[in-house]
Amino acid sequence: MVDLRAVAGAVLDPELRVVTIAELGILRSVRVEPDQTVRVEITPTYAGCPAMDAIRDDIRSALAGVGHPEVEVVTVLSPPWSTDMITASGRAALERAGIAPPTAGPVALTLAPVCPRCGSGRTEEISRFGPTACQSIWRCTSCLEPFDHVRRF
Repeated sequence: MVDLRAVAGAVLDPELRVVTIAELGILRSVRVEPDQTVRVEITPTYAGCPAMDAIRDDIRSALAGVGHPEVEVVTVLSPPWSTDMITASGRAALERAGIAPPTAGPVALTLAPVCPRCGSGRTEEISRFGPTACQSIWRCTSCLEPFDHVRRF
């Protein structure tokens, strides 16, 4: 028997292609309805996220690939997504890709991310706008490497 949650959860985020939607914490539930339709619930990282249509299409394609062509992907907004929902493996994947993940838990006194390359806390924001709407661009003043940062929501 195929684990449909694992299949749907393995879909990569189209903007952060190093993390899955399960690791990103936007996959809420997967269940088979009495009529055999697979109902998948997802939550956007923020209102108006342009990646949601691509994520819906990728979920439908992944589930069709394991024999479930009837898929309903529903957007749920409560509880709202937060960066605390990113899993430990998701945070590690972001770091391996050179992207500083947001801090977990209570908001620290400083919101400056730690450099994902050398671990220094001496970083500065270069641009509030990064390659996607949920990222900004930073530079480490210790190793001088620039890096992307997923902003905390």
